[in-house]
Parts: sequence; structure tokens; C-alpha cells
Amino acid sequence: MLPLRDTIQSRRISIATWLIIIINVLVFFHQITLPDDEALNMIYEYAFIPSRFVRGIFNPRSYIPLFTSMFMHGSFLHLISNMWSLWLFGDNVEDNMGPFRFILFYILTGLIAGFAHFISSPMSNIPTVGASGAIAGIMGAYFMMFPHSRIVTLIPIIPFFIRVPAPIFLFIWFVAQLRSGIHGNAIGGVAWWAHIFGFLGGVFLYKKFIKKRYRRAYRS
Repeated sequence: MLPLRDTIQSRRISIATWLIIIINVLVFFHQITLPDDEALNMIYEYAFIPSRFVRGIFNPRSYIPLFTSMFMHGSFLHLISNMWSLWLFGDNVEDNMGPFRFILFYILTGLIAGFAHFISSPMSNIPTVGASGAIAGIMGAYFMMFPHSRIVTLIPIIPFFIRVPAPIFLFIWFVAQLRSGIHGNAIGGVAWWAHIFGFLGGVFLYKKFIKKRYRRAYRS
């Protein structure tokens, strides 16, 4: 299933969402324009490598890749799929948080995702890059905030379009991540537990970041 758009219109220009997308795109194009050896050095310097983090856990510089890695990507497809998901879910979440809180929320859930990957594979030497952990946090917040939304989805095999309730779409996505995580972390180089705990971070923390005038609507 390929999600195309949701049915909720954002109320204003999503400044923070577009800023994050632009930064990710600029960083990626900087990566691919570097000579191969410099691009490789950039990956190993700014990607998150769990085993390196273990060795330098008391060195403040070791924490920098937890931040920088979430703005880097391994391929054009990796970048496009992540930025598409951020654009699809981010605008509405930003609406209810505001740009500044949204950015803080994005970074926080990205850090939660990074630590989850570290705990699941502490001795891994594989460089980890990508915004998917932080975006999973946005998806978790969307799951809780917009239960009546629909995701316009393309079924490419047939092909035809269907409107899937957002909670069902996101629940299926989460179960797929959980199943992959249980059956083997980092299959195909994917940090499944980062996705899982990024999403859960969004589910449990979103209320702390929404604007005061919207909080009443989300009280249980």
C-alpha cells in the first residue's frame, strides 16, 4: 500500500515540517556531491554507530551522531520515502503543536529511537542514518490526535485507490515494524526497534507538546 495523502487539511503553512524536509534534502545532496572517500568519511563521522557510542559513552562528542544521523540518508529512495511520510503526517501534527514545539518533539522522538536502536544492538558496527525514527514519533502522535482521518492509499498491484482510516493504517504499519523487530533486528539494514520506540514515544509524549488551546480536546 502506498499512502498518498490524508483527508485533513492543515490550517496554515507547515513551516517546521518544510524546514526539516529542506534540511534533509540539502544534507543528502551534499552527501552525493562529495567524492567517494569524503562521503564515506562523512557517514562514519556523523552516522550513529552503536559500538562506537559504547566506547565513548562518557565523551559528550559521542552523542553528536544521535542528532546528526537523523538528518542523513543512505539513498535517494530512503530520502524520498521518509520525507513523503513526514510531509503526509507532519503538517497536521505541527498545526496542533506549533513550529517550535514540533521541532522539539521531532528531535526528542528521534533521540528515543536512536537509544532504542542502541539498546537493541549495542555492539553493532553498522552506521545508522535516517529520519525514520523521528518520523515514527510524528506518526505516533498522528495516530492519537486524528482518529477520524483517512489515508488515501494506492494499491499498486490492481491498481486502485482506497481511503483507509488513519488508525488502522498506522496500526498495520506499527505491527509490521514490531514483527520485523521480533524476528530479527536490522534485517536489511533497517533499525526496526528505532521505528517501534519512536512511534511509542510519539503516542505517549504528544500531549506534552500540543498547544494549550487544543489540550482539552485530548484529555482522556
